[in-house]
Amino acid sequence: MAAEQAVAMLDRLVGFDTTSARSNLDLVHFVRDDLALQGVESRLVFAPEGGKAALHAVLGPRVAGGVALSAHSDCVPVEGQAWAADPFGLRRDHGRLTGRGTVDTKGFWSCVMAAVPGLLAKPMARPIHLCLSFDEETTFAGAPLLVDSLSEAGPPPALCIVGEPSLMAPVVAHKGYASWEVEVTGRTGHSSQAHRTANALEAAAEAVVFLKHAARRFAAEGRRAEGFVPPYTTVHTGTFRAGSILNIVPDLAEFVFEARAVPGDSAEAVRDALEAFARDTLLPDLRNRAPEAAFHIRRRCHAPPLSLDPAHPLFALAVDCGAVGGAARMPFATEAGVFQNAGIATLVCGPGDVAQAHQPEEWIAESELAACCAFLDRLGDRMAA
Repeated sequence: MAAEQAVAMLDRLVGFDTTSARSNLDLVHFVRDDLALQGVESRLVFAPEGGKAALHAVLGPRVAGGVALSAHSDCVPVEGQAWAADPFGLRRDHGRLTGRGTVDTKGFWSCVMAAVPGLLAKPMARPIHLCLSFDEETTFAGAPLLVDSLSEAGPPPALCIVGEPSLMAPVVAHKGYASWEVEVTGRTGHSSQAHRTANALEAAAEAVVFLKHAARRFAAEGRRAEGFVPPYTTVHTGTFRAGSILNIVPDLAEFVFEARAVPGDSAEAVRDALEAFARDTLLPDLRNRAPEAAFHIRRRCHAPPLSLDPAHPLFALAVDCGAVGGAARMPFATEAGVFQNAGIATLVCGPGDVAQAHQPEEWIAESELAACCAFLDRLGDRMAA
C-alpha cells in the first residue's frame, strides 16, 4: 500500500521542474500543504535572496532524540541529454520509474511522504524530523541554513538518515567536496610589447600546474582511506577561459577547480596552499609590471566529509530497519557531513542506484521504493519502542 502511494507521490514530485537554476517553491508549498492536510505543521527556511526554501517538519513529540530524514528538492539539468519523453513526466514500465530526480532524491522523499500517515498512527516516543533542502546539486547552500535552524522547532534530532541513492546500503563515510572559481587579472597590450604587460593566462596556467602537482602528491603519498575509490584526496581543474587572439596579451583568466577530500584531509587546505602560492610567487611577478594585478579565489560549494563509526548505534538501527549489507563508503559528497558537523550522528541510506543519477532516462526500480517504505515503517516502530 505504502509503495503504491510512494509511486503516486513520486509522480507529483517529478512533475515539478526543480533544476537548481529554478525556484523550488512550488514543490515545497505542495509538500507543506500535503503535510498540513494530515495535521502536520511545517516551517520554511528561505534562501537569503529569496526564490527558494528548505522545509522542516516534526512527526511525533517535540522532545530530544529522534531521527531526521533528509533529502534535497533540486535536481540536475536535462539540457543536452537524450530523453525518450518529457523528463518531468513520470513513466512507469516493467518495474522502472523514469523521470528526472527519481533516484536523486525525489524517490526517497516520495517514500517519506507516503510513510507519513503510518508514522502518525504509531505512538512514537521519539520524533521523526522531515528535512528537505535546496541547491544540493550546486552550492550546498540549503542544508546549512536548515540545520542551523532546527532548534527553532524544539530539540534537534540526535540522528539523521540522508536518503541519497545507496541501494539501501548503510553508508558510514564519504568524501568531502569543495570547489572554487579563480579570477586572475593582469594588464593587456600588444604581444610585441609583452615586457609592459602582465599575462593573466600564464599566471593562471601556473596556478593550474600547482594544483596538478598537489593532485600528484595526494595520489603518491597522501592519506589513504580504504573503502574509497580512489582511496586518496583528488584535485581537479574543470574549466579554463582566457585570451582572444595570439598577438594580444590576455589581462583576464578564469578557471574552476575542485577537491574531493577523504575523511581526515581538508579541501580548504588545498585552497589555502594555492592562495599562498599566488601571494608569494605569482602576484609579485605580475605586479612588477602591473600594480593593479590581482588573484581572487571565490568558493562555489563546500560539503564536509562524512565519517561514522560502524559501532555507533545509528548503524545498528539502520540495519535493524532493513538496510542492506555491511558498512559502505561513497566517493561523492552528500549533505550528511553538514548534519554530522552539527553534532547529529548521520549516515546515508536511500533507494536506487547512484549509477542512474544525473543520467538521461534517470530511473529507479519500484522494488527499491518498496524496500525504502518498509525501512521507514520499521523506523517508526523503533521510535515508538
